Amino acid sequence: MPNTLIFVDLAADDPSACARFYEEVFGWRNDPRPEGEYHRMVPGGQFRNPDGTDSEIGNLHIGIFKAGNARPHPEPAGVAPREVASDGRRPRVWILIDDDDTPERILGAATERGARELWRNHYWSTFNGYNHAFVDPWGNEIVLWGKAGPSPVVPEHFTRE
Repeated sequence: MPNTLIFVDLAADDPSACARFYEEVFGWRNDPRPEGEYHRMVPGGQFRNPDGTDSEIGNLHIGIFKAGNARPHPEPAGVAPREVASDGRRPRVWILIDDDDTPERILGAATERGARELWRNHYWSTFNGYNHAFVDPWGNEIVLWGKAGPSPVVPEHFTRE
C-alpha cells in the first residue's frame, strides 16, 4: 500500500473564525482541538460507491492551524514564519459540490463572508468537470468541482480547456 494522504491543513491567523467560515459555507462540523489553535473540519458522510450508496470509507478532513504557532512542532513556541502566505501560488483545495448544492450558493455564501471569487463557469475536459474558484479571507485557494457526467453538455457561456 502506498503512503496515504490523511489530512490537508489550511493556515489562518484566526483558526476559530476560519472554522466558522467553512462551517457556514459548506456545512462542515467544526471540531476545535483546542479552540483557536487547531480546528479539524469534518465534512461527514462516506465516499459513495458507483451505485450511489455509502462506502465504508469516510470523507477526508481538513485542518485549520494557527499561522502564529503551527502545531505540532518540536519547539513549544513554534518558529517563523508566523503569518499566512500572501504572495505567489499556494496549494489549492478541491471540493466536490454535493448533488444537493450549487456553485452559485457556495460562491455567494463564501463572498458574503469575505472570500474573493477567482473565477466561475469553467469546463475542464481532461477530468470532465465544471469548476469555479475562490480565495478565502485567509488566502487559501478553494476550487469547486462539479461532475459533468458521461455525456456532458457544456453551457455556451462556460470557458473550456
